[in-house]
Amino acid sequence: MEFMGSSYDGNYNNGRMEGTGEYTLPTHTRYVGEMKDGMFHGKGVLRFPNGSKYEGTWEKGICKEGKYTFSDGLEYKETGWDYCDGKDRRFYSERCDGLKPAGESQLTDRDPLRAIPDGCYDSGDGFYDPSTRVVKDYDGNFLRNADDQEHEWIVRTCRKSWDEFIGHGPRGNTLEEK
Repeated sequence: MEFMGSSYDGNYNNGRMEGTGEYTLPTHTRYVGEMKDGMFHGKGVLRFPNGSKYEGTWEKGICKEGKYTFSDGLEYKETGWDYCDGKDRRFYSERCDGLKPAGESQLTDRDPLRAIPDGCYDSGDGFYDPSTRVVKDYDGNFLRNADDQEHEWIVRTCRKSWDEFIGHGPRGNTLEEK
C-alpha cells in the first residue's frame, strides 16, 4: 500500500483492514469509516482535497447509497436539481449570500478569487501547468498528470492566469499595437 502512495490508519484483522479507520489515496482523497475484509464496508465518508465530500453506505467496496456535498455546502440532488440550470445561472454562493452590486463581477463561486500562478489554469481542485501537464493542489502538492482529454478540457474551460495584455492603452491604442 505504501509503495502505491496510499496509507491506512486503523484496525486490522488477519492482515486486512477491518473495523474503523482512515484510508488515504495518492490523490489525498481520504475515506474515513468502516472497513471489512480490506474494503470499504458500512458507513463512511470520502473527503476530497477540494473540500467536497461523499457520505455513503458501502458494501464490499461498492457504494450502495450516498450523498455528495460540494465544498461550498451545496448538496447534489439527482431529482429536482435546480442549481445552475438554464433559468438560474447564479453561483451557489450568490444564491446563499445575494448578488454583488452592479458593476462588480463574480467570476467563480469562490470570492475573492485565488491568484493563479503565471501561465497556469485553475482546474477546480488545483492549478494546471500546460507546459508540464501536471495538476498540483492549491498547496503545491502533486495531484496527477493530465491526459490529452483533460488537457483539452482545462485549456478550453478553466480560468487562466493573465499572461498577456489585452484591451486599450493610452491614447486609445491597443496594447498589442505598441
